[in-house]
Amino acid sequence: MTPVSSKQYADDVSLLMVLIDTNPLFWSSTATSFSFPKFLSQFLSFLNSILLLNQLNQVVVIATGLNSCDYIYDSSLSHTNQRAETLLQKLEEFVYKDEKLINKNDSVNGVGSSLLSGSLSMALCYIQRVFRSGSLHPQPRILCLHGSQDGPGQYVAIMNSIFSAQRSMVPIDSCVIGSQNSAFLQQASYITGGVYLKPQYLDGLFQYLTTVFATDLHSRSFLQLPKPVGVDFRASCFCHKNTIDMGYICSVCLSIFCKHHQKCSTCGSAFGQPQTSNLKRKAPDNGND
Repeated sequence: MTPVSSKQYADDVSLLMVLIDTNPLFWSSTATSFSFPKFLSQFLSFLNSILLLNQLNQVVVIATGLNSCDYIYDSSLSHTNQRAETLLQKLEEFVYKDEKLINKNDSVNGVGSSLLSGSLSMALCYIQRVFRSGSLHPQPRILCLHGSQDGPGQYVAIMNSIFSAQRSMVPIDSCVIGSQNSAFLQQASYITGGVYLKPQYLDGLFQYLTTVFATDLHSRSFLQLPKPVGVDFRASCFCHKNTIDMGYICSVCLSIFCKHHQKCSTCGSAFGQPQTSNLKRKAPDNGND
């Protein structure tokens, strides 16, 4: 594949991949007073503003559900006068299918998190198709409108997507609409050079989106965009999928474990005994014989 750096980009033309969180467990929770209809109203206004900035701009929307994700809108395939109708119809069909999966199966990791790893992978696959379509194409970026809590079970898949986006020079912007910050999205925006934002007043979400995330990549160098105050770099262990501060790392495949094991469950490499178990503490010498 041709390296991304050798491709010819149009300065002010953008391909915006938007990942919207449709997790019903999040939107029905009492933790947020910002309803889903209000979110859609402001999101549609933001989508229209992106397409009005440049007639060559392209927007693709991916719905991130509890157990599935899917493309629900592509501006290159839809008529301008049917933009909202097309998106809302596809969204309604997706939510119905995702709710049927919820009734049959448990959530992905049992904590009610959205399938962010799947939607990131779908966005990167779409971008790769654009890369291979020709030397002249819009500048791609990903915007995550996310509210659900992080799912530790998706840690490996999400980190793989983050490093893939970094290699392809695709920034991942994050707008967190939940009550808590997302460690996964903090790392994604930091590693890929994107913007991480947690709006203080969700009623003004449209203003946040247009002010921070509507600008193309070329124009960002002239703006003072929000910078992360702190990034949570904690990882999740591969054995119990828990977020940990300290753990054991396999020197062969870099798998992370919260406790010592006899061998790596990922690559099968045998582990030695931890040094702390072989050291015997010596009683302090008080100077008395």
